[in-house]
Amino acid sequence: MSNLRDAVGLCMPYGRPGSQYETEFEPATGTVWGYFNPREGTPCYSLGLLKDILAHDQKLVADGCQVELDGMRHPVNHYVTASRTRGVFNVGGDLALFSMLIKARDRDALANYAKLCIDNIYPRTQSFFSPTLTKIVLVQGDALGGGFECALASDVIVAEESAQMGLPEILFNLFPGMGACSLLARRIGLRAAEELILSGKVMSAADMHKLGVVDVVATDGQGETAVRNWIAKNAKRRNGMQAVFRARQFIHPVTRAELDGIVGLWVDAALRLGERDLKMMGRLVRAQERRTQAGGDAGPAAAAAVPEIREAQLAAL
Repeated sequence: MSNLRDAVGLCMPYGRPGSQYETEFEPATGTVWGYFNPREGTPCYSLGLLKDILAHDQKLVADGCQVELDGMRHPVNHYVTASRTRGVFNVGGDLALFSMLIKARDRDALANYAKLCIDNIYPRTQSFFSPTLTKIVLVQGDALGGGFECALASDVIVAEESAQMGLPEILFNLFPGMGACSLLARRIGLRAAEELILSGKVMSAADMHKLGVVDVVATDGQGETAVRNWIAKNAKRRNGMQAVFRARQFIHPVTRAELDGIVGLWVDAALRLGERDLKMMGRLVRAQERRTQAGGDAGPAAAAAVPEIREAQLAAL
């Protein structure tokens, strides 16, 4: 078993079979790789995916951020979040569900969905309550809305050149209420964060790097290699770097009360949306569905979501 610690790049599956959140562990570097892998439907935060992510993360926290393989416990040094869907990281909240619940005036169900999102993101903002764990996100493809919020909850964002990120919620007269306001403001400042949120812009990895959001831009197809290179490059100073990342939490703490309070504002705002706003949301739902119809392919049909958002931006002017 000790040889596993020398086999860099060797990942071993673990976790619950059939989960929409597939996990692997790399003993050599102490790295958990977690992949969004929705079985069907839009590659968004469906209730099923949210519950599967939460089940994995809660067990990791309960186990003290250690992974057991063949009877041996290994500490987790890095936690990488990525996606199995080609051309898509995650397109965010389940807009079809939002629209249905808003039309039904079902405040409780809408609030429960939002709470489940915060149940997922809060432990990530706290590094799963471990003083020695570094969070990395690998964005390959589109990271929109809640998908971008997930990336912002990490310590390090690695994005491939073709990746596009943004918060399009303002296009249907809403705002990203599950962590983006808090996390983006801590990365680039409150004023810049508000400007980006209110613009609804979807930006390239290079532009997000210039803005100070993305840490590493990787060549397309080389994202996992870029993550491993980053881990290897920083291995000798991992203790000091990890302490700096944790210092961020003291300087600009993200509290559960803050996230819950903003979610409450989001639910109230969602229930105030009018018919025109819901029609615009419907346009983005159809863009999400085109991703599904394309079967996750990164070709022209699968690339429909971002152009649709740009069209919606023009229509909203």
